[in-house]
Amino acid sequence: MYSYNEFDKAFLAERNAQFRAQVERRIDGSLTEEEFRPLRLMNGLYLQLHAYMLRVCVPYGTLSSAQMRQLGMIAAKWDKGYGHFTTRQNIQYNWPKLNDVPDILDALGEVGLHAIQTSGNTIRNTTADHFAGAAADEIADPRPVAELIRQWSTDHPEFQFLPRKFKIAITGSPNDRAVTRAHDIGLRMVEQDGKEGFEVIIGGGLGRTPMIGKVIREFLPKADLLPYLEACVSVWNILGRRDNKYKARIKITVHENGLEKMQELVEARFAELRPQFGGIDQEMLKSIEAQFTLPQFKTAPTDAYDAAYANDPVFRAWVDTNITAHRNADYAIVSISIKNHGETPGDATAEQMATMADLAEQYAHDELRISHEQNVILPHVHRGDLPALHAALKQARLAAANIGLISDMIVCPGMDYCALATARSIPIGQQISTRFNELKLEHDIGELKLKISGCINACGHHHVGHIGILGLDRAGVENYQVTLGGDGTETASLGERAGPGFAYDEIVPAVERVIHAYLKLRQGPEETFLMTYRRLGMAPFKAALYPEDKANAA
Repeated sequence: MYSYNEFDKAFLAERNAQFRAQVERRIDGSLTEEEFRPLRLMNGLYLQLHAYMLRVCVPYGTLSSAQMRQLGMIAAKWDKGYGHFTTRQNIQYNWPKLNDVPDILDALGEVGLHAIQTSGNTIRNTTADHFAGAAADEIADPRPVAELIRQWSTDHPEFQFLPRKFKIAITGSPNDRAVTRAHDIGLRMVEQDGKEGFEVIIGGGLGRTPMIGKVIREFLPKADLLPYLEACVSVWNILGRRDNKYKARIKITVHENGLEKMQELVEARFAELRPQFGGIDQEMLKSIEAQFTLPQFKTAPTDAYDAAYANDPVFRAWVDTNITAHRNADYAIVSISIKNHGETPGDATAEQMATMADLAEQYAHDELRISHEQNVILPHVHRGDLPALHAALKQARLAAANIGLISDMIVCPGMDYCALATARSIPIGQQISTRFNELKLEHDIGELKLKISGCINACGHHHVGHIGILGLDRAGVENYQVTLGGDGTETASLGERAGPGFAYDEIVPAVERVIHAYLKLRQGPEETFLMTYRRLGMAPFKAALYPEDKANAA
């Protein structure tokens, strides 16, 4: 993985010292909150409902053990003993004191982490497939390219005051685990005539006006990536709406101008920019790629794994849900669920972070990943070590066997923390998780992506959930809309609204009715919820959601 060089360290030290001086001026009253606001946002510091919130960048979701251990230390020393992992593969601290933030940033800098461009109208953290560099289905590891994008976009002089925030996602696999079609720019690695390149998707996004991105380039050679990205962003920077923030995202620009017009403008700008990239970017990329070598995989027997899988049903259930095929047949990708039933999805305690750091050091070649689905990944674990790893995870309450199941949901912070939220999200998620654990149904249900947002900004990705829940305020009362049939993969689709919303105490029973309907309607356990929905459409699920309508019609 990438290690900071002397330039990186000096840049970050200077940036942190600058912000320390700005915080001192805010505390002594030299700066008003209004004057301080753009300065703090440039350094990832928000003012939420009850306190400041610091959002820390985890570039393309990759962490070393030392970095994860430092994140846990920060949670213990300067927060309330936990952190919240987000859908942009970042971590948020919800309770830092303003005068402590400069010390937190310095502590992050010690291990090569920062909070730059985790907020503001800039290019945000580029997210990547959380199995990158390990997955058996991968064309190539996309993280070196993501690191190149990070270096290009950080403090880019033209792109610090864009019409709105700008998000890029990248995957190296034909199986899209990075939700590329719901981003401002999505990059899918493809091959053409034996050469690596990218399918470029533009104008995706969720929020108030959800849209699935459109392919603007079917094949872009790898060497052309930075000038092409610069062309896309600079065209939008000129065309993008600044008169209405709700119409400022690039998805609206693409919609208003049409894909063909955008292609024409981007290609023209690309033709101007391409000669200015004389190869320095490719030299940088080669240097970066040299730091993303595979670990020294060990050769060892897998007898312990075979025996445990055959004889231990608890271990077998965990393997069946939480283990993914690795490019090396003797290894496995381990997904650590931080979605224990009834707890806050995405939260990890300082102790759990320290444990995961230790386990990564011991069993996973010193590497961890954060997924956009708010879990932690150990990308390289020898199969022979899986029983010992599972035992250690059980001791730390990190062995929930629920990856991909209904309790492995994405949930935004909602009205418990967020100043923008219009309804609670976390309690709804906790209640759904607890209910289906009581019913002992989630393994029978199988793969199901449930996503919950506490407002129309859709930080919980509800639009691309197989079942999506959107919490809204209706005359001062929480109301929860249900969408069905969303999908964030390579077959991306937006969920369809089922009908009127449900009250706070009605939404969990409503979800239960949808699930029971699915179990009756499916053609067998191999037919997932999404497959059943695509086969039958909304009608049978709507009838289950609103049984009173059926009764009234009779």
